Amino acid sequence: MTRAVVIGATGQIGRATVSALARDGWEVDAVSRGGGRDARWPENVRVVRADREDDAALSAAVGEGCDVLVDTVAFDAGHARQLAALAGRAGSVVVVSSVSVYEDDRGRNFDTQAEPGGFPHYPVPLPESQRTVEPGDSSYSTRKAALERELLAAGDRLPATLLRAGAVHGPHCRTPRELYFVGRNLDGRRRRVLAYGGASRFHPAGVHNIAELVRLAASRPGTRVLNAVDPDAPAVAEIARAVDAVMGVETEDVLVDGPPPADTVGDTPWSVAAPVVCDMGEAERQLGYRPVGRYADGLAETVAFIEERLAGRDWREAYPKMFQAYGDLFDYAAEDAWLAARRD
Repeated sequence: MTRAVVIGATGQIGRATVSALARDGWEVDAVSRGGGRDARWPENVRVVRADREDDAALSAAVGEGCDVLVDTVAFDAGHARQLAALAGRAGSVVVVSSVSVYEDDRGRNFDTQAEPGGFPHYPVPLPESQRTVEPGDSSYSTRKAALERELLAAGDRLPATLLRAGAVHGPHCRTPRELYFVGRNLDGRRRRVLAYGGASRFHPAGVHNIAELVRLAASRPGTRVLNAVDPDAPAVAEIARAVDAVMGVETEDVLVDGPPPADTVGDTPWSVAAPVVCDMGEAERQLGYRPVGRYADGLAETVAFIEERLAGRDWREAYPKMFQAYGDLFDYAAEDAWLAARRD
C-alpha cells in the first residue's frame, strides 16, 4: 500500500476523494480542522486534526512523507508555497483549482461579467490551453491563478496535477446551486423565471468524477493542468426539470430571452450569457479517465442533503455562504411583481 494525505477531507470533494483512494488500496490520512470522519469511509482511514493554515500542523500531518498529497481547499499563492515547501516529503500533489481562472481572447473573465458586455465568450469546448487571468490577490479567480502558477513553477521539485473544477455539485456542499430549485419546490412555487431562455450552460462537476480524477492522477504523478467536469453540461432548464423529477413536482418555466429582467428575477446560479463547457480530452489522454457518472446520477443524493439541512431552518441560516455569494435567491415579491406586469 502507498500513503495519501488528503487536506480538506471533510469537505464535499474531500469526502469523496478519501473514499476513492481508500477503495483503490491507498493508506489514507484524512486531514481537516475538525478531525471528523465520514461514516462511509473504511475503518482503516486515519483521521488527523490539523488546520492547513498552520504550517507546523500541516507539516506534522505529512510526517516523514507521503506518496501523494491531495489538497482540496488550496486557495492562493501562499498555499502553493506551503505545499512546495514539502517537496522531498511528498512524492506529488494533486490540487483542486477552478475553471474561473480562464479568460477569453478579449480578456473577459468571471471577474468582468458584471460589466456591460463583460461576460466571457469561451470556445466550446473549452481546452486547458485557453489563456488565464493574471495571478494576483484581488479575487477568487486571480488567487486560484496565482496558486496554479506557483505550483507549476515548482513542478521540477514537486510534480503537481491541477484540476480545474467546474460548478461543483454533490452532498455536503456549503454553496449548492441546486438550492435555487429545491427551495422553490419546497415553498410550493410552481412557476419559475429563467433568463437566457433557460439555455445557459455552466459545466457541472460532480464530486465523484473529481475524486476519480484525483485517484488516477495520484497513481500517475506529473505536472499538468486538467479540466475536471462531468461528461454532460445540461442547460439550466434541464437541471430544473431534473430537480423537479427527483422531488416529484411539476413546474412551469417562464423563459426570458436575454439577461435577467430585474434584480433577483430569473438569475439562477448557473445563468450565464454564453456557455462555459469544458473539454475533457486531456484527462482521457493523460490519465485514461472515464467519468463515473453523469450530472443527474447523483442528483437525488444532493437534493436529499439540501432538504435535510433546510428542515425547520431559514435558508440563510442553513447556507450563509450561499447568501453571501448570490444574495436573495428567493425574492418572490420581485418575481410576482414582474410576472404580474408581464401579464398586464
